[in-house]
Amino acid sequence: MIAMEAVSYLLFCVYLVSFFGLSALAAREAGRSVWLFSKGTEPQALPAWLFRMAFAGAAILPLIRAVFGGPVLRDPVFAELDGTAGDIIGHLLVAVGALIAAASQMHMGASWRIGAAEGEIGSIVDTGPFALSRNPVFVGQIILFAGLFLVFPDLLQAALTLALVIAIRLQVKIEERVLAVSLGEPYLAYTRRVGRWFGARKV
Repeated sequence: MIAMEAVSYLLFCVYLVSFFGLSALAAREAGRSVWLFSKGTEPQALPAWLFRMAFAGAAILPLIRAVFGGPVLRDPVFAELDGTAGDIIGHLLVAVGALIAAASQMHMGASWRIGAAEGEIGSIVDTGPFALSRNPVFVGQIILFAGLFLVFPDLLQAALTLALVIAIRLQVKIEERVLAVSLGEPYLAYTRRVGRWFGARKV
């Protein structure tokens, strides 16, 4: 790995550690488990598996590249992105995405959860980054993975990024149904004020 790639990878690892650390703090503060993928009536096995694959793959793949001395599955189209400009833009996206995701997760406090289950949601968080997006953690993660793809432009990283996007799309739909049932009109009013991904809505 060249220096920029190594720093981007290190940022990703720092984000991953902070994700689990903040999750543990939220669980302690809330006095309950924040891991809800296996709970509730909504089937969440597929998005949970895709999330695991995307994050584990993104943690392991750069190490495999370092051993092989470059991309494992090189693609001529993606190879055009490989270079200093792609590394710089990608590194900036990794940093910005990690910051958005971690700050948003921290802002949720005791309402933080991984997955969704009826009766274990916590209160609505609609301030800070959640006043701009209903899913700022996911938005940050997408930006982070887009950055990783620019830093490591090959078929495997593209597949991991796609897996993350699919996982997020599936999970958001599930969480919206659970939140609507669990929190009722206050949540529905929130959805009318703030967009799913970004931007306040006209009321």
